Amino acid sequence: PRKLYYRKRQPPDERDQIPDIVEERRALAFEYEQLLAGDSALDAAPIEITPTQFRSRVGGAKARLDSWEKLCDPPERDAFLGGRECHGIAHKLLGETPALSLVFTGKPPECGVWEPQSVRLMAAAKALSWEREQAVESVVAEYPAYGIVREIEVTGRRVAAYRDAVRSASSVDGPPARVDNRAKCGGCEFREECGVKTRSLRSLLGV
Repeated sequence: PRKLYYRKRQPPDERDQIPDIVEERRALAFEYEQLLAGDSALDAAPIEITPTQFRSRVGGAKARLDSWEKLCDPPERDAFLGGRECHGIAHKLLGETPALSLVFTGKPPECGVWEPQSVRLMAAAKALSWEREQAVESVVAEYPAYGIVREIEVTGRRVAAYRDAVRSASSVDGPPARVDNRAKCGGCEFREECGVKTRSLRSLLGV
């Protein structure tokens, strides 16, 4: 919630800036076939694994997923979705049967997706369902820098986590309460300008 508060206060041009490395890694998700076919292209690609690992993982996804052709050449890309509760960009829409993919540029967990990414996937699924007036039963999460493509079910537990996030976001009308663990601030781009300090070890111990 604190991070959302500061993001909302940013000017739109700053809020929408995307780092170059993110753009480069997202582009990989539209080049799977070219990368599998050419050694030189794969050698120069911004991947975080060896070319052999990339070929193995992407080749496995190609054999496993029925939607592979549409993932490689989606009917719609960077599509804006306006849902009842949220809106945003889906990196790929995969045809008339409601299906979509979001591309993540970080490292994936051992299985599934990280919880914040699950929330984003459910938000996109609900927005697409609202637009198409059809249920979305599964979505795709892509981690192209690691050659990982995973189909994720839309489950009651995942949707409940999304609903909790919507309620939390709706309640943010000022700086949320400070966090108790400074380590949580490590990856936040607003840590240098955050107006409320986190509690020190000394204060946590009551010293």
